[in-house]
Formats: sequence, structure tokens, C-alpha cells
Amino acid sequence: MNRQNWIVGVITVFTLFSCTQRGAQPNPDGEFVGSQSCKECHEKFYELWSPSYHAQAMMPVNAEFMAKHRLPNSEPIAVEGNLFQVEFKDSTMVMYERKGKELVTTYDILWAMGGHNVYCFLTPFEKGKLQNIPLAYDANAKKWFNYPESGVRHFNDNSPADEALPWKDDQFAFNTGCYSCHISQLSTNFDLETDTYHTTWKEPGINCETCHGPAGEHIRIFKNLKEGEKAKELGLISTSVFTKEQNNDACATCHSKMQPITPSYMPGDKFFDNYNVTTLEDRDFYPDGRDLGENYTLTGWMMNSCTEKSELHCVSCHTSSGRDRNKDNPNQACLKCHNNRNEDLEAHTGHKAEAGLTCLSCHMPKREFVGHFLRSDHSFRPPMPEATIRFGSPNACNQCHKDKSPEWANKIVKARPNGNYQEETLKWAQLIKEARELEWKNVDKMFALIRNPETDDVVANSLVRLLNNYPDESKAAVLMDALGNPSELVRSSAAYGLGGIVSDETKNALLKACQDDIRLVRIQAANAILTFPEDLFSADQKNIIAAAEKEYVTSMTSRLDNWSNHYNLGLYHQNKGDVQSALGAYETATRLYPESILPLINSSVLYSYVGNPAKAEENLRNVIKFDPRNEAANLNLGLLMAEQGRMDEAEQALKAALEANPAGQAVAAKNLSVIVAQRGDLKQAVEYAEKAHKISPEDGSIVYTLAFYQLQNGQKAAAVNNLKKALALNPGDLRNVQFLADIYLKDGNKSGAIKLYSDALKAEGLSGQDRAALQQAISALQQNS
Repeated sequence: MNRQNWIVGVITVFTLFSCTQRGAQPNPDGEFVGSQSCKECHEKFYELWSPSYHAQAMMPVNAEFMAKHRLPNSEPIAVEGNLFQVEFKDSTMVMYERKGKELVTTYDILWAMGGHNVYCFLTPFEKGKLQNIPLAYDANAKKWFNYPESGVRHFNDNSPADEALPWKDDQFAFNTGCYSCHISQLSTNFDLETDTYHTTWKEPGINCETCHGPAGEHIRIFKNLKEGEKAKELGLISTSVFTKEQNNDACATCHSKMQPITPSYMPGDKFFDNYNVTTLEDRDFYPDGRDLGENYTLTGWMMNSCTEKSELHCVSCHTSSGRDRNKDNPNQACLKCHNNRNEDLEAHTGHKAEAGLTCLSCHMPKREFVGHFLRSDHSFRPPMPEATIRFGSPNACNQCHKDKSPEWANKIVKARPNGNYQEETLKWAQLIKEARELEWKNVDKMFALIRNPETDDVVANSLVRLLNNYPDESKAAVLMDALGNPSELVRSSAAYGLGGIVSDETKNALLKACQDDIRLVRIQAANAILTFPEDLFSADQKNIIAAAEKEYVTSMTSRLDNWSNHYNLGLYHQNKGDVQSALGAYETATRLYPESILPLINSSVLYSYVGNPAKAEENLRNVIKFDPRNEAANLNLGLLMAEQGRMDEAEQALKAALEANPAGQAVAAKNLSVIVAQRGDLKQAVEYAEKAHKISPEDGSIVYTLAFYQLQNGQKAAAVNNLKKALALNPGDLRNVQFLADIYLKDGNKSGAIKLYSDALKAEGLSGQDRAALQQAISALQQNS
């Protein structure tokens, strides 16, 4: 078979840029002077800030640290087959790695991060990296633990089992993962040629200038004031005049699971002009939106109806240094709007006053992540024990009543006067779950939910992103409607989803999105519209695209140490037809992070395209080495092996692809039918073709394959029936028209063949050449009658 029959299309899975860049970055137009410069005039604020978790987000490990925190030495803890042990000395901290009793390596520990729930520690590595050591200290339980193992997710669905990353993995490197939420005014100074960091920063911890911007000009202005003179300007960013949105956006740069799209952010800027954010398409959330992994607050906060109905924002409840304003009166923030609850607290909670419940107990329960981190649920939603029953997500009732079942809690909840409050969440959560599992039986309900203006922004956005996996282009109308959504997040995801759906309507919608007020929308629109042929656009339209394209490229080049940026650059070059640049970007992504499989898959297709099947095979086998069940890699490898005539290897790989996705892998099933037929197993060839047809019943090429092998296997009636059904859906499919006509003619049914050709002539979209061929066939049959 030729290449067109075998090689699958490039895997263009949406990969967000990187969950790493948070907080203000150096501004070349201002001078950063450090927090000590603030103390002279703002001593009270300095004294409140300096012991805060913000100030101590990162601390040097020295005698002062040891005297203040008094952490114990650890016992030996097994990590990846060796024993690791931490020991404190007078002013130093070291970690020993042993294999049995034999000392392998000693690591100097220079920095500590955190301390609110967990202390993590950093040791210097090669190429300028600071690496998280594999041991961390639980400040609540007062014990050391295996840090990489604690991050394993325990999914409650059919996802592959999660495994701990090696402790030396780049994702545990300070320079790539943690830096900008623990350090102020940092520059990574990454050298792409040598993969080396020359990282610098102003000071550890989150300092005053992280929120107020560079203070050099501020200090100059006020030091030069004459007695009695008032300053005409502050010379820095004043957060006291921030809007609700600006306060939330400034905090979200650290307190979110997000991806940067610009090189820097300054407080007061719009969040979605600088970042994207992860929502419920990610399995780090349960389908109902509760956190399964550490998601850093923002996504849950965006689901909080109180923020929509009031002026509540982050600084309403927290000081700028992170302290709880309402620590001594936890209900204070809520009672501003819900004061009536003071009067019916027992009735509202269903608990006696002596139980000591606060609003936070039921609406902001603490959730434990990776066994050690505690975070409060900021969605403010009430307990939903039925979501626990259906999806395994946590609920506040059973977090307290651990001896009771969620069924017990659900019975109590449903007996309340408003006991149906869970129903709406359960409806959309079920749709999220189905979309994650590629079940589309209720896709019309998903469409309706996205179109409903009352749908929560996070829910709508999650469904829009999950539709990227829905193969039917009927979604285009829904996505174009979503481009008008008031939420910039929903608009951005809708724009991305229209990539590759080429029509005048989608073209015009994306051109408008390229001029959106929000940068995230513009770059996702550019990402999508760059998949369209250039000759569809006028000169003025190309100028519009070029402006958005420039921002899109910036989003992928702002973090050159991040492999996924290079992966996305590869997609960008590939869509523009620049194969060599695409291959270069994919290879860079793989060099930076060898475990990244998407660049290997995409580059394998391009290597095959440029006539380098050996490199294509090498990359695919590397993917399978990391992920033996990877559907895309096995499919592409199977097709590549078949093209080279290595049928046994092709069959093995295609079977693996089909096993990975038995409900959706029509291509693998169809090609398996061809392979087994070539060795004479017509019965199994029909079985595989039937699987393919069941998965993709409207694919005329699959019907042809199925009918062909049914006919060879003596199942002529079934073959004729399948061809008739296919032609009822698409009478202009000339391959199936010809096939069925040939069967009729062999049976002496010339009139049936003439009717087939005549019906085909009525089909829309036929070329002049095809029409002439059909008319000629009809004339020839009529003349021989």
C-alpha cells in the first residue's frame, strides 16, 4: 500500500506552555532595591511581612535557620533503591545517599522552601540547577517523608496507574518549576546551546516589590521631598487602588495552575494577558471540580458564586503578606452578606452550636494533597456527598464524620429543605467525566451547556477544551458561538478548538478573535488560523493575523528552557510548512526533556515524510519504551512497519493501539483487517473491519474494506447490505458505487447498476470528470442492453 493509506496524521494534542513562571519579573525600566529599603519608612509593615510565609517562601540554610526552625535529623528513607538521610550540623545541612552501608554521595543543602505545611530543600546540581532533594519535612506531622512518592495521584477512573518521577527529574528542579513563587526578581539566564542556567535573583522569598513593582524611583522621590512638600506621584504600583479583578489577578500569578504566555508580569496587568490556566479537562481535578492534585486555588476560586455576586476578592480575607485577616473570627467575611445565618446557624448547619462549626467547616474544608499539603477549598460550594458516591471526590461531611458513609451523608443532605442543590453540579460533572473518557452519547447536552449563558465559566471552558477530542466538525458552530462568551478564558479555548476546521464562517470568526481585547484569545486564535491555507486571506487579513502571530510566537519563546514551548514551536513551523524548523524544534524539546513523548511522535511522522524512516522508527520506539500502551505511537509505528512490509511488527503495534482505545481506534482496526487478510485469515479480516465500521460507521473507505472481505469470505448478502447503507448516506461515494455496481453486473442485474450510477449523478459536489465517467458508464450499459 502507498504512504497515504498507511501514515497517520500528525498528533496535534493541545499542550499548555508550562506551569512555572509566576510573580513579577525584573522590569528594565525600574530599579529593584530589595525589602530592606522599605523598612526605614514602613517599619510596621516590614515587621508584619518579615515573619510571614511570603517572606519565608525561600530561606538560606544556615545557623539562623537551624536555630529558628529546629528541624530534627531524618532516619534513613528508601528512595529508588538507595537510602537517603538528612543531618544538621552547626551551620550546615547535608544529605547522605547510601547503597546498603556504603556511602554513594554527600549533598550540600543550601536552601529551604516553604514551612507552612512542608519544608522542601535544594541542593546544587550540574549546569547551574538547584534540585529538590528527595526528602521533605512535614511541619504538621513532624516527620520526614519521600517527596517524589508523595506526588503520586490516585485516580478514580481507568487512567493508567501514576508513578513517582525520579527525584533528579527536571520537574523537581528549582530553576524550571518552583522559582518564581519562592524568589523575588529572578532571572534564569538560561543558555539553550549548553542547557545551562546562570540564575540570579534580588532576594529570596516574596518581597514588597513583587506586588508593588520596582521601588527605586519611589525611594528617590520621597528622599528628595522638602519638608511639608507632597509627592506628585508614588513612583511605584499602589495596590490600594486596585479593582477586585486586579487584586485577584495579582495573587493568581502564584496561586494558580497556570502557563505563562509573556516573558513577564507586573501587578495591575490582566491575568489573561499574561497567563493561561488549567481547568477541569485536567485529571488533577475530580469531574465535579474538587481538587485531586495541588491546583493552587484560582480554578476553584473562579467557580465561587460569591465572587460574582459581591466585591469579595483575595485581599478581602488575606493580607498582602498572606495572613488570614479573619483568623480570630472566621465567619466575619461571610456574614457581611449572609448575616441572617447568625440567627439560624443550628438550622442551617444541622449541628448544635457546641459543635463549633464555622462557615469554613462546610464551605472551605481543608483538603490534603500528596499526604502532607493542606489547602482550603476556595469554591465555597456546600458539601456534595453524592459527588463522592459517583466520582470519588471529597465532601466536608465525611471529612469530619470519617466513620460514616457518603450514602449516610447524602441521605441527610437530601432531607434538607433545599436538598436538591447537588443536582446541577452532578449533571455537568457527569458530562465532564464522559468527555474525558471520549464518550459522546450526550454531546448535544455538552453543546447546550456551553451555549447556556448561565453555565459557570470553568465548566464551559472545560467542556470546550474536551471537545478537542471530539472528531465531528458539528462542534464548529458551538465553538463559534463560544467566541462571543463574556469569559476571555472560554473565548480563548473556543478559538484554539477551531484550528483545522476550515470554512468561511470559521475563518471570519477567527479573524475577529485575532483582534480580541485579551492577549490569550488573540494567541489562541492565531494558533488556530495558522492551520488555514494562506491563499484564503486578503492582504489586510494577513496583517491582522501577523500581529496576533507575533504575540503567539512570543508566548512560545519566553521560556526557552521549557520543552513544551519548543514542542508548540514545532507545531507552529509544521503548520506553516517549514518541516526542517519543525524537526529542529521537536528535537530541541526532546533534548531538553527526553521523557516528553509528543515531540517524538510528531517528529516521527515528519521524518517519515522527508524519507528518513529509520529515524521515524527510532523516535516511535523511544515513546513506546517510556509508555508501552501509547496509542498514537503504536498506531504510527504499525503504519510505518506496514509501509515497509514488516507485517508481523505492524500487526503487533496496531493491536497495541487498538487495545489502548478499543472504542475509538478505527484506523488500527481497518489496517489490521488488511494485514490478516494478506495471510489468508478472511474471518478475522471481517471481524477487524466490523470493529472499524462500528467505531466509524460513516467512513466510506471502511465500508469498502468490510464489504470487500465479506465478499471474499462468502458473505455476499452482508457485503451488499453494507454498501447499500453506505450509499444511502453518501450516494456520491464513487468507490462504493463502482463496487456495488460490479456485484450487480456479475449477478446479471444491469438495471440495478444503471440505477446506482444514475443516483450517483444526483449527488452534490461531483467533479466534471466524475460526472462524465458516470454518464459514460450508463451509456455503455444501456447500449449493451
